[in-house]
Amino acid sequence: MGTKLRSKQFGVLVAALAVAATTIVIYPLRKHVPAVSTGPLYLLGVLLVSSYWGLGLGVVTAVASATAFNFFHLPPTGRFTISNPQNWLALGVYFAAAVVVSTLADAARARAIEAERGRREADLAAELARVILGGSDPAEALPDAGRRIADLVGLEWAQLELGWVDGDEQRTAIALVSAGDRVGTLLVPRSTAPDVADEIERRIAPSLSALVSAALRRERLEAQLVETKALRRSDVMKTALLRAVSHDLRSPLTAIRTAAAGVGSTTVSDEERAEMAAVIAGESDRLSRLIENLLDLSRLEAGTLEPRRDWYSLEEVVESAAEGIRAPLDVQVEPELPLLQGDSTQLERALGNLLENAARYSDGSPVAVRVSSVGRRIFIRVSDSGPGIPKEELGHIFEPFYRMEGAPSGGSGLGLAIARGFVEANGGRLRAQSLPGQGATFVIDLPLPEQAPAPTEA
Repeated sequence: MGTKLRSKQFGVLVAALAVAATTIVIYPLRKHVPAVSTGPLYLLGVLLVSSYWGLGLGVVTAVASATAFNFFHLPPTGRFTISNPQNWLALGVYFAAAVVVSTLADAARARAIEAERGRREADLAAELARVILGGSDPAEALPDAGRRIADLVGLEWAQLELGWVDGDEQRTAIALVSAGDRVGTLLVPRSTAPDVADEIERRIAPSLSALVSAALRRERLEAQLVETKALRRSDVMKTALLRAVSHDLRSPLTAIRTAAAGVGSTTVSDEERAEMAAVIAGESDRLSRLIENLLDLSRLEAGTLEPRRDWYSLEEVVESAAEGIRAPLDVQVEPELPLLQGDSTQLERALGNLLENAARYSDGSPVAVRVSSVGRRIFIRVSDSGPGIPKEELGHIFEPFYRMEGAPSGGSGLGLAIARGFVEANGGRLRAQSLPGQGATFVIDLPLPEQAPAPTEA
């Protein structure tokens, strides 16, 4: 609608109506004022036409107004002649004033159009900055940015691409260059008018180039930051692994070597020999668990530990995990729980690690295990009556090799990290809740499948 109102044809119609209306309005005024004094009324139409349709049509309106003024109101009327020389002066002054008014109105119109264009370009730049710089991947924002550019300049479509893309029979390529490098290409229809293409290249392409270049630089910096964090984490893991090898592996090996040397001695009694054999068996189990934990952690870190998905009974998993715990347990499982789908071995290992951790802090008190269902979720809560976990350490306890200050000896710092990895690999979540002095509770949150077979069918 706005384009139709701004068309030249409509402007000519408005100019003709303005001249005719002013001519008619002057007739009753001639009874009260001299006819020569009514000429400035035509300036209203000239000002209107010049403001909306430019200087050219404004001058045409001024000429038409002067002609109508002469023919209808300056004596002798009905002819294109002027008998009074003063009327010639009035007509000349009017025409000069009309041209000046048209020029000023056209200049104001041009400034208004330029200001509106600048506002729209500023709005576009802000929108493009939000779209291109708002996401983590610049490539995902390119289609939306192209649509916004097309809407601004009135094109059917515009396509924004990273790097160098050549034009073809349907597309014209506008290079986006920043600091001498071509960071992208703006493709527009081959039928785009030359003045529109020139406007895009002069006014839109520079700011668009800067935004695309900034997005690419940010992406590179983020990639470098991720790589730096990964390297730093790798260094921490290597340091922690060396510490574990130097301490956690050496301790059971030393105990095994010492006990093995005593077993072969002829000076020890049968009772002492049995104790040494028990030490060898216990430390061997401890060493085996540590090596298994290290292997599991390496697989979890590499993302190669895929769960074997099958139907299993959670009650059986809890029973199996509780068998190897040398501490009193208070287990309550909600009856008639549905079967779950996942890797029961991994869930058993995760729950076993949580039970071992809770037993280590309970100081002989029973470890509470509660299994219940709420809606479409299954919750396993493992609670101890230990000293609790300080608030500032809750966010670190699942990190590999992390040990709280004052933690009991015997732990490797891997159990909680591996437990979370196993739970998350099976689609669940593991979180810790604690208040200092009131023990800690670890909650495994598992999803219920949409359809599960009955336990007897499984």
